Amino acid sequence: MFTGIIETLGKIERLEKEGDNLHMTIASEITSELKIDQSVAHNGVCLTVVALEGSLYTVTAIEETLQKTSLGFLEVGAMVNLERAMVLGARLDGHIVQGHVDQTANCIAIEEKDGSWFFSFQYDAQLNNVTIEKGSITIDGVSLTVVDSKKDTFSVAIIPYTYENTRFNTYKIGTVVNLEFDVIGKYVSRLLELRN
Repeated sequence: MFTGIIETLGKIERLEKEGDNLHMTIASEITSELKIDQSVAHNGVCLTVVALEGSLYTVTAIEETLQKTSLGFLEVGAMVNLERAMVLGARLDGHIVQGHVDQTANCIAIEEKDGSWFFSFQYDAQLNNVTIEKGSITIDGVSLTVVDSKKDTFSVAIIPYTYENTRFNTYKIGTVVNLEFDVIGKYVSRLLELRN
């Protein structure tokens, strides 16, 4: 379980394919605090630490994860948003995030406005995920509030701190991002679907 509040950025140092799996070795300022078998969200994807080596650690993504997320697009040198699992009893500053990506989206617009940024994204509405205005959405692991919600698009407003301390400052038109929709909304949607 995560909160969507990014702790730090990590840098991809190595990418190694082994069969259908992808081993990602990452340099991070939190590596010294990690343990083998610990869960860490990488751009919103919960992965398990499988190796530690000085300031580097390694996680493995299976083929299903690579197909359903944007992790397969990462290259050596890319930065990733990192968050360790939440501590029971700590404040929930973002919202309940599971680290299970529902689908990807494409960045379709970026607008700088009075010191903040508005990012718009388009996703495949056929997968039955929905957003609502003022509802929660997780983009690459970042807990955000939906500003403008339509059938297959939505926007979010990014303050300077978030822009400077997450991957948002690397996004361009066409950038593929991971989406995790609000867990409560997903359950409500599924219950309504089962009633019809």
